[in-house]
Amino acid sequence: MEKKNILVSGGAGFIGSWLVDELISRGNNVATIDNLLGGYARNVNKECSFLNFDLRDKEKVNAAMKGIDIVFHLAAYAAEGQSFFSPISIDDIIITPMNNLLVAAVNNEIERFVFASSMAVYGNQTPPFNEDLPRRPVDPYGASKTYCETMLEIFSRTYDFEYVITRPHNVYGPRQNIADAYRNVLGIWVNRILRHKPPIIYGNGEQTRAFSYIEDVAPAMANAGFFEEAAGQIINLGSDEVVSIKNACETVLEVMCSNLKPIFMEERPGEVKHAYSTVEKSIRLLHYKTNHSLKEGVTKMAEWARQVGPQEPSYKLPLEITKKVPRVWLEKKM
Repeated sequence: MEKKNILVSGGAGFIGSWLVDELISRGNNVATIDNLLGGYARNVNKECSFLNFDLRDKEKVNAAMKGIDIVFHLAAYAAEGQSFFSPISIDDIIITPMNNLLVAAVNNEIERFVFASSMAVYGNQTPPFNEDLPRRPVDPYGASKTYCETMLEIFSRTYDFEYVITRPHNVYGPRQNIADAYRNVLGIWVNRILRHKPPIIYGNGEQTRAFSYIEDVAPAMANAGFFEEAAGQIINLGSDEVVSIKNACETVLEVMCSNLKPIFMEERPGEVKHAYSTVEKSIRLLHYKTNHSLKEGVTKMAEWARQVGPQEPSYKLPLEITKKVPRVWLEKKM
C-alpha cells in the first residue's frame, strides 16, 4: 500500500490516537491537530507531528493542510445527551471546524477526506440502522453531524475529491476520557466504580446499544483512507453485539469485581431508546471484524483504567440550558 501524508484531527483524543497509531504502523507520515479539549498530549504517538491548536483557526488549518494527501476528521465533542443543554457550544465545536477543514482541503487539493460521523444522524428510527436510511437526527449533536455529512458530499461533488463517511457507534476502550462527566457511559461507570460510587442508569436500563471495542474499530477506520471500493460510501462501523444498558452495567460491575448496585434516575430528555447498526457494509468494504466481546473489551479497559487511576469528573462545556438537566449534572455530583 502506498505511503501517504496524512492529517488526523483529534489525534490526542480517544479514537483519533488509536487511528494515528494504526496509520503510523503502516508507514505513513502523520500529523495531527488537537486543542486538548477532550484529549491528552500523552495519547499522541511520538512519531506523529503534533499541532496543538483549535480547528476554528482557519489560517492555521490551511497551513497544516499543505502537502497532505488524506484527511481523517475525528475531532469533535461526542455528547449527544449534553447537546440538548449545550447547543451553542456543540455547534461551534462541530460545524466551524468542518467548514475550515473542507475549505483547506479544496484549496490544497487533497485526495480523500474521511469523516468520522455518528449513529446520531439516524435519530429515532427502527434499528438496526442501515446506511440507506434517511438522516433524521433528534438531538443537536446529530443535527450538527448531519450538516457535516451533507457539506462533505456537496464539496466532494463540486470540487472532485474522494470522501468516505464512517459512522462509528459506542466505541470504548483504553485512552477514553473517563473523567468526562457527560459522555461515554462505560467510561463514566468505570470511573465511578474506581471512586467507590455506584454506576448511574438513566431510565429503566432497557435501552439497547452495540458497544464497539477500539482495537476492532481503528484498523477499519484506517482502511477507509485507502480502500478504493470505500470511496463515496457511508459506512457504519462497530459491533453487532446488542445489549441492554442494564446488562452492560452488570458486565462492567462483574469485570471490576464490584458489589455496588446501579442507581436508576429519571430518563434523559430526547434519548433514543434503541440504537444499533448493521455491520455488513463495514465487513465488506473496510474488512471490519469484531474480535472482542463486550466482556473482553471491558476487561482490557478496566485494566488500563486501574493503571490510570480514578479521575475527578470534568465539566468542561458549559450548560447553556438548565431546564430538564439531570440533577447530578447540574449539581456536579458525577
